[in-house]
Amino acid sequence: MEYDNKNIVLNELIGLKARVLRSLDKKQRGASGTVIDETKNTLLLEGKDMTRRIVKKACVFRFYHGTQSFDVDGREICFRPYERIEKSMKYYKRRR
Repeated sequence: MEYDNKNIVLNELIGLKARVLRSLDKKQRGASGTVIDETKNTLLLEGKDMTRRIVKKACVFRFYHGTQSFDVDGREICFRPYERIEKSMKYYKRRR
């Protein structure tokens, strides 16, 4: 699957490496790991030492795919994975 800065909001996130760039919760800032599960409102990141559940709406994430990285506001992906394609089209159209 090809990822780019525009279609990252439409694609599968499970399996991608992620880092929390900004968060309203100070404890979640800087958290990183591999996305192992996703719900409507959260991402589950598995890091080296622990697994953390991160609230999507409260964060800005950086996702890594190979050598590329993509910054995504959590509000752009705050949908159930199977609903993301239809509901996040407005964000897809705005991204460059």
